Amino acid sequence: MGGRLFGTDGVRGLANRDLTAEMALGLAASAAHVLGDAGALSAAGSGRPLAVVGRDPRASGEFLEAAVVAGLASAGVDVLLVGVVPTPAVAYLTTSVGASLGVMLSASHNPMPDNGIKFFDASGHKLPDAVEDTIEARMTEAWDRPTGAAVGRVRQMPDARARYIDHLLAACPTRLDRLRVVVDTANGAAAEVSPEAMRRAGAEVLAIHSSPDGLNINAGCGSTHLEDLVAAVVEHGADVGIAHDGDADRCLAVDAQGELIDGDQILAILALGMREVGSLTGDTVVATVMSNLGFKIAMQNAGITMVETAVGDRYVLEAMRAGGFRLGGEQSGHVILLEHATTGDGTLTALALLGRMAQTGLSLAELAGVVERLPQVLINVSGVDRSGLDAHPDVRAAVLAVEERLGATGRVLLRPSGTEPIVRVMVEAPTLDEATAAAEAIAATVSSCLALD
Repeated sequence: MGGRLFGTDGVRGLANRDLTAEMALGLAASAAHVLGDAGALSAAGSGRPLAVVGRDPRASGEFLEAAVVAGLASAGVDVLLVGVVPTPAVAYLTTSVGASLGVMLSASHNPMPDNGIKFFDASGHKLPDAVEDTIEARMTEAWDRPTGAAVGRVRQMPDARARYIDHLLAACPTRLDRLRVVVDTANGAAAEVSPEAMRRAGAEVLAIHSSPDGLNINAGCGSTHLEDLVAAVVEHGADVGIAHDGDADRCLAVDAQGELIDGDQILAILALGMREVGSLTGDTVVATVMSNLGFKIAMQNAGITMVETAVGDRYVLEAMRAGGFRLGGEQSGHVILLEHATTGDGTLTALALLGRMAQTGLSLAELAGVVERLPQVLINVSGVDRSGLDAHPDVRAAVLAVEERLGATGRVLLRPSGTEPIVRVMVEAPTLDEATAAAEAIAATVSSCLALD
């Protein structure tokens, strides 16, 4: 990995090539030094800090987990292993047991060969850039290694999933009786958790892609591949389909006709429901620059203020905490319900969405109809110099030409990915043909002007 180790969502890369066991060990030890003094002491009364460590089912997570545990314990931190659980479960359990930090091994929606490391502080929140930079900087510093009884101890937490499911059900707004749900867990971390939570809430649940083997996570399934979910919903006459990604911090949905309900529409449904009961603080929702213009228009028409942030659910969370807001999220399906979670939680989001259907008696299509999405085309341009994106005059001219042509009826967004070596070109326009033509023209300019030698 070149440049800064941390990206938009932790450290991520090809496991055993970019993200090695040595790097995982070093990051964990450094995080122990930076975060280990915060939070409560070990539940065992050892006087040592405590860390919660979880992972998704990827095969590489097995050796990376061992490396992280070695780094933490060698730095004098006790470790609670919670096994294969969703990312938000690690955030919740970190605060629940009074740990100083939490560590999740996952590359989220990325293909199986990738993996990643996400850190949470004692309050269950992802780390700000400055803290991540400190962890990275301290990886090269010498430190005194504890010995004897001062080294960290490692133990299992066998009831981790059960405790997390109980937490989810306590936040579920209503019973889900008579709802028929298909859930695609992407052969990932929520393969057991999400279907069980929905069943215990009263729904009739059919789980698909819920047999992880370490190699099949996100493979043609989950929130990035909805085809099987659509087919299952239609075939079984379900009311709704729910899709998670590999670590289940995302939730997308499809309605009874198999039409996609994205994160913008889910946010709108939840925002209107929360405002109805007076729990939408400041009548405000937080979303990112990637949110569809149709979402913005829907919120404006409903009298709900939208606060806009950079892409990444931690930036959404920062704005929520700064403004005291309770609801925020991304078009990709990261939704944060701050009253119940400190990060995006796909199962919690699904329960809230299903709860809204149960409370209103309306179909998902009817609820989502509040947002009229503008056609949106996203092109990922690889093999280019991302650092020159804002400076090249021909790129700026290509963008300006499209913006002048679209006016208030559309928009253009260019940004380097925070997790992959690509530039994302996004265009919204009144018609799909217009959006496609504009996005392709800008992408071609980016490719030709910023191509790597």
